[in-house]
Amino acid sequence: MTEITDVFFDLDHTLWDFDRNSGLTFKKIFQEQKINLDLDEFLKVYEPINLEYWRLYRDEKIEKEELRYKRLKTTFDKLNYTIEDNLIDVISEDYINYLPLFNHLLDGTIELLEYLKTKYRLHIITNGFEEVQKIKLEKSQINDYFQVVVTSESVGVKKPNPKVFEFALKEANVSAEKAVMVGDSLEADVLGALAVGISPIHLFKDTPSSDEKIISVQSLLDIKQYL
Repeated sequence: MTEITDVFFDLDHTLWDFDRNSGLTFKKIFQEQKINLDLDEFLKVYEPINLEYWRLYRDEKIEKEELRYKRLKTTFDKLNYTIEDNLIDVISEDYINYLPLFNHLLDGTIELLEYLKTKYRLHIITNGFEEVQKIKLEKSQINDYFQVVVTSESVGVKKPNPKVFEFALKEANVSAEKAVMVGDSLEADVLGALAVGISPIHLFKDTPSSDEKIISVQSLLDIKQYL
C-alpha cells in the first residue's frame, strides 16, 4: 500500500464502541422510564433485531422512523413486555438524543489515529444518522482527526451503494487507487469499497473474510502492519 494517501473509516463498530455506548444509553432510559426489564436480557434480544432492521434500512426497504420504532416494538414483543406505543416513541427519541452523549471508543482508536495522521489524510464514511454521527465525533474528541465526514443521509443513499464512496472520493479529492476503507461490515464497507476500486481492510469481530485478497484484522492496532 505504498501509493496510499487517504484512509476512510466507518464509525460505528469500527472506531466508536456502539455496543457499549448503546447499552449505557438504554440503562439510562430504563432507569428514567422505570422499565422493569433485565437490561442484559433486553440487549441480548435487541442487538440482533437492531442489526436486521438496519439491514432493511440500508437496503432502502424501510424508512428511518420505521427503523427507530420497530426495532424497539419487536424487542418488547419478543420479551412479552407490555408497553404503550407512546412510551416506545419516547424511548426512541430519548435513545437518539442520549446515544451520542456516551463516548467510549474501541481499543486502540486513538493510538491508531495518532499513528496514521502524520502519514495519511483521514476521513469518515458512515451510514449513521446525520444528526447523531457529528455529535459522536465531537463528544468522543476524534473529530479533528478527519478532514472529510460523509454520512449516507448527506448523499441520499447508503453503503454499499457506490454513490456513497464516489461522493466521498470526490469530497476528499482522491482517486480510488490511492484510498483505503476500514470497516467492520463485510457487505457495506468491504464489498462496497471493492466495487469502486478502494482497497478494504475488514475489522472483524468473530469471522474474518474468506477471501484471501481482503486484509482482515481483529484489532485496530493490527492495521499498523499494513499502513
